[in-house]
Amino acid sequence: MAKKVLVVDDSPTDLQMLSTLLKKQGYDVVTAVDGEDAIAKAAANHPPLVVLDIILPKKNGFQVCRQLKSSPETSGIKVILVSSKNQDSDKFWGMKQGADDYIGKPYQDEVLLAAIARQL
Repeated sequence: MAKKVLVVDDSPTDLQMLSTLLKKQGYDVVTAVDGEDAIAKAAANHPPLVVLDIILPKKNGFQVCRQLKSSPETSGIKVILVSSKNQDSDKFWGMKQGADDYIGKPYQDEVLLAAIARQL
């Protein structure tokens, strides 16, 4: 059975590229386009992993990560933050919110796939 991954990004281009990349690797991909949608889909689908952008409408990725990690229902879900916010302070803050990994955009596919494989 394919591993389910929830991909959250408000950019249709980034969402499509990442979904296509993961589907080619055999992952079952669920997508969300904003923070509230991400939380609802994580609760409904219980994916083992969320690949989460930070700059999102409704709730940002930091808020989503914190909410997922603090809820008993979703606290076991691994979270990889993927963002163009590449400052050390952003990475530090992301990890403080409970993220399991942090990858800056633009990323190389191999780097992201390796991070996903590590978490799954």
